[in-house]
Order: sequence, then structure tokens, then C-alpha cells
Amino acid sequence: MADQAHVSAETLAATGESGSRPVDLTKKPHMGEAIIQAALFTCGLISILTTLGIVWVLVSQAMLFFADPAVTVLEFFTGTVWQPQIQEFGVLPLVTATFMVTIIALLVAVPLGLATAIYMSEYASARVRGILKPIIELLAGIPTVVYGYFALTFVTPILRGIFGRDVVQIYNTLAAGLVVGVLIIPIIATLGEDALSAVPGGLRQASYGLGATKWETATRVVVPGALSGILAAIIVAMSRAIGETMVVALAAGASPNFTLNPLVPAETMTGHIARISGGDLSYGTVDYNSIFAIGLVLFVITFVLNILSRWVVSRFREVYE
Repeated sequence: MADQAHVSAETLAATGESGSRPVDLTKKPHMGEAIIQAALFTCGLISILTTLGIVWVLVSQAMLFFADPAVTVLEFFTGTVWQPQIQEFGVLPLVTATFMVTIIALLVAVPLGLATAIYMSEYASARVRGILKPIIELLAGIPTVVYGYFALTFVTPILRGIFGRDVVQIYNTLAAGLVVGVLIIPIIATLGEDALSAVPGGLRQASYGLGATKWETATRVVVPGALSGILAAIIVAMSRAIGETMVVALAAGASPNFTLNPLVPAETMTGHIARISGGDLSYGTVDYNSIFAIGLVLFVITFVLNILSRWVVSRFREVYE
């Protein structure tokens, strides 16, 4: 009895229910944790400030371009001729070529990347997956300049042999789009496989228990369950295709051309920036400032795609108990 009374008194003192001073259970500061937290916060702050700095440079320099008397905002967004030498600043030829390359790339990458993701997630053994996934990801490590010369020296001759040398020009957006599609396959395949693998195995087992085949389970259960991740992967790959530079600079052409024919040369926004920024442009001229106006258009497009990706993930996300 005396021991029990002693324990009860200590318990009351610890919980503060008696008249004694309560025990302080708050977390004690740890110098190492504080340093790590400060370092992580600093890294995040540097990333944010870097982004803000890039946006500031783009906007400030683009405003100088639009302030030039030879440039009008309406002409910039609706004009079909881009020739700064004669004061023609219509960005539509560059935008059209960019989206044409991107659409061709997605037509190549989406079916191949999604099929690869389904195979690795649903059909491949752990050993095969461990071999296949690094090989696919190796495509993302190849320098894009190599992809550019591959498009120019390998893909274009094949296209000219199929459609005719008079039909397919040496520089064309079709070859560039096909190779950019190969370049973004790892993005869709890797992110898609991660999304498919995140679907609970219980859904697969329930589907098999109802008599569904592996293909029916993959296409009617697993893919719909991972739809948000798959769509997000496609949007990320689309952003990557829009921002690709070296492939289109080497294979698509070096002259702005307002056309929807993928077999003729057409310069993209990134290809144009890479070409004229390497020339002898005087600082502060309208030609120089036009680089930042095009860069601002690219930034807005990719920013909208990122917002769309986040909306897709939140809209189609499947939550499993």
C-alpha cells in the first residue's frame, strides 16, 4: 500500500495534477537539427530567388522589346512573318513549329512510353524490370546534340527514302519531332511505371478473382487507377519537348516558316533563340531584346502546363484506404 501511494504521488507530480511543479515535456533544441533545418531552408530560398530573378530578367527585357516603336503587341502575337531585319515580328511561325514538333513527339512517346510502363509494372519480373528500367533511363542521359545529329544523319535520310527526296527536305520538323519523341520516352515510361506500381495490389487480386485476364486488369483497373500520374507524366514530357533546343536547332531548320507541313524546314522558339543568341547582336537592340520576348512566351507556356499538371493530379487522384 505504501508503494502504491508513493507511485501515485509521483504520477500526480508528473502530470501536474498535484500542487507540485509540472514536468516540461517540450522538445529540447538540438544544434545539429537546427543547422540542417537552416541549410534546407536556405536551399529552398535560393531556388525561389533564382526563379524570381529569371522571371524579372525575362519580363524587364521583354518590356524593352515591346516598348520599341517598331513592335506592337498585336503584331507579335498574330503576325505570320518573323524577320527582325525588316521589322517583322510575328511570333506565330516559331510557335507553330514548336507545337508541331511537340505533337509529333507526343504521338511517338505516349504509346511507346505507356506500353513500356505497363509492361514493367504488370508483366515484367523483378529481374527483367531491374535490367530494363536503367536501359530506358539511359536514353535521358544521352546528350541532346547527339540526338540532333542522329535526326539529321539517320532519321532524315530514311524519311527521304520513304517519301521521296523532293518531298522531304534535309531539314524538317518531322525528323526532329520523331527524335524528340524518343528523347521523352523515359519520362513517360518511368513516371508512368511509378504511378502504375502505386496502385494497390488488392485491386489487381480482386480483378483476377472476378475472372479478368492480366491485360483486362491492366487496362481497365490499373491504368484508370493511375490516371492522374499518367496524365501528369505526359504533361511533364510535353513541357520537356517544348523546351528542347539542340535537336530542333540541328534538324528542324534555321529559318522561321509559318507552315503546317512537317516535311519542310521550320524554326522553333528554342532553336531561334539558340541561333541568334550565338550571333553578333548588339546589346539593347530590338533583335537582342526579341530573345527575351520569345523566352517569356516559352516561360508562360511551360508555367501553364505545370499548373495544368497540378490540376490534373488533384482532379483525377485516386485515394485508397
